[in-house]
Amino acid sequence: MRPRFLLPWLAAGLWPAALGAREPAADLKPLVPEAATPMAKVGPSRGGDLLFYLPTHDKPATPATWGFRFEPVDFDSTDGTKLHGWFLPARGERLGTVVFSHGNAGSVGHHLGFILWLVEAGYQVLTFDYRGYGESAGSPDRRGMVEDVKSAFRYASARNDVDPTRLVSYGHSLGGAKSVAALGETRIPGLRAVVVDGTFASYRAMARQVAGRLGESLVTDDLAPEKLIARISPVPLLVIHGGNDPVVPISQGRRLFDAAHEPKTFFEVRAGGHGDSLARDRGAYRKRLLDWLAGSLGG
Repeated sequence: MRPRFLLPWLAAGLWPAALGAREPAADLKPLVPEAATPMAKVGPSRGGDLLFYLPTHDKPATPATWGFRFEPVDFDSTDGTKLHGWFLPARGERLGTVVFSHGNAGSVGHHLGFILWLVEAGYQVLTFDYRGYGESAGSPDRRGMVEDVKSAFRYASARNDVDPTRLVSYGHSLGGAKSVAALGETRIPGLRAVVVDGTFASYRAMARQVAGRLGESLVTDDLAPEKLIARISPVPLLVIHGGNDPVVPISQGRRLFDAAHEPKTFFEVRAGGHGDSLARDRGAYRKRLLDWLAGSLGG
């Protein structure tokens, strides 16, 4: 049986309902599974790559759980893999459309706390599961998941209710890594802003930090975010990172920021953890993000 998880530092912040919260986005603490299998039992290359993924196929909540309208959607990835997601219409004025790429653990229903507040602020959101997650087909792999992000943008751009000139990418943790690689490889017409939150720069650096040279030897840096992030320019980039992130250290966020070209902005949330930075200080950084988006989108 394939080991489910060996690198707990990559666990994404999951939807707070899984932790007993009663309000959407009130507390986005990371849910970090314990290591399950000794690393020495796992082979290199693709075997090591699989250590980054902890998919589930459950549905702990839907947007309707919290009173939000949504449309289940299905679309194909570039290789024909069937992907599933949810499209949430904005409340009030429609300011733009956010394509959200979630972290490495759970399924789309675990990550609603990252996006519902954007819907309330006037943004439409497409959130989706990568291959092998939730109701999407296939199995996780690094290249395939990058292609899934590209396909999500193509789907969003083609919708009649989306202004294809006002697109935003928002990725958390591993989702930031996948979205940076996707957008660095492929220009998306109408992409106006890129946001990454709690994202690392290098797969190998993270593996080495936690598991030494053995961990580093199990993975490659193919499609590493720091290799592709400079290509996002001239689209404005915002890097958000918690100063107390126990999962992806802030040094990785700074390294990623340093590799990027202008225009770029860095938000350090000093007391922030891995999944709660935008919920800190009664949402102060959410307001800063909305102001930054307004500037990037031209109002």
